[in-house]
Amino acid sequence: MNTRPKVGLFVTCLVDTQRPNVGFAAVKLLEQAGCEVVVPAEQTCCGQPAWNSGDDASSRVLAKQTITAFEGLDYVVLPSGSCAGTLVKHYPEMFAGDEQWQAKAEDLSKRTHELLSFLVDVLGATLAPIEFKHQVTYHDSCSGLRELGVREQPRTLLENTASVTVHEMNDRDTCCGFGGTFCVKYPDISERMVDDKLSLAMQTGADVLLGGDMGCLMNLAGRASRLGLPLRVFHTAEVLAGMADGAAISEKEA
Repeated sequence: MNTRPKVGLFVTCLVDTQRPNVGFAAVKLLEQAGCEVVVPAEQTCCGQPAWNSGDDASSRVLAKQTITAFEGLDYVVLPSGSCAGTLVKHYPEMFAGDEQWQAKAEDLSKRTHELLSFLVDVLGATLAPIEFKHQVTYHDSCSGLRELGVREQPRTLLENTASVTVHEMNDRDTCCGFGGTFCVKYPDISERMVDDKLSLAMQTGADVLLGGDMGCLMNLAGRASRLGLPLRVFHTAEVLAGMADGAAISEKEA
């Protein structure tokens, strides 16, 4: 009898189109932790950009598609605090007044977790040790931190799995300036915020910056590249899975 939890991986748009390696790393970590992983083909966008922009109708269409795609699974896991926060916190809000879909949204919300917090808080997973000989700092993404309480879990996994001690930034809780559509609406403010964040990262002496949300990581990596900073950027899942030996985010493949 199969007693492994059946976990649906919500890949997210940015992982799918920009950094598939994060998705493969997530599968590897979940399987190491004893899960049966499925990736529903019907998934697309979680609807967060539409919801944040006030397009409630489009966000509900995407939410219904997601809810249906992940029915019948024990858990739904995402390598992104912002997308996970959308499913956990905002899906039930989207269907206020619609009893049927609100109940479905609340059911999905209860089964949904951000990847790193799922491994620690739900599974208590012990992962296969890996070697990562770099000085590391960590960026706490706003949604994962504030909506889902993801803070110590990635640090615990890094210390226990890779023997990595995170060199903490000053003001580590501040935003990197990405903020989804914020960086498009207010590019000058966003640029100043990401510059400030990168300055704090460089002050730690780290040569690698990690995080758990591709939007933030692409923002930080892209700006670091344009400024010529000696700072490589990876999703934490890539490091934990031993899959950070290739090009970092925004770097060209050899």
